[in-house]
Amino acid sequence: MSYGELGRCLSTPATGRMVGRWMAQSPEDLPWWRVIGQDGRLPIGKRDPRLERDQRTLLNEEGVALLEDRVHPEAFWTPDEGESG
Repeated sequence: MSYGELGRCLSTPATGRMVGRWMAQSPEDLPWWRVIGQDGRLPIGKRDPRLERDQRTLLNEEGVALLEDRVHPEAFWTPDEGESG
C-alpha cells in the first residue's frame, strides 16, 4: 500500500508525507516495510539507504515481486470501495 493510500484509509485522512513522518516514529513491530511510494518505489532510501536495503529484504522474504527499483504493481494492496480505517 502506498503512503497516500494509507493516509486516505485513516479515520481522519492524512497526506502521504504525514504518514511517512508517523511511520518514522512508529513502534518497531509495525510492518513499515509494506508501505511504499505510489509509483512502487521505496522512498525510505532518501532517509537512509540501509532502511531501503532492509525494506527490499523484508519484501522479498514475503514474496513481493520487485521490478528493478519498484514493487511490481500486482503486489499493491488497495482497500475495497467503502472500506476504511
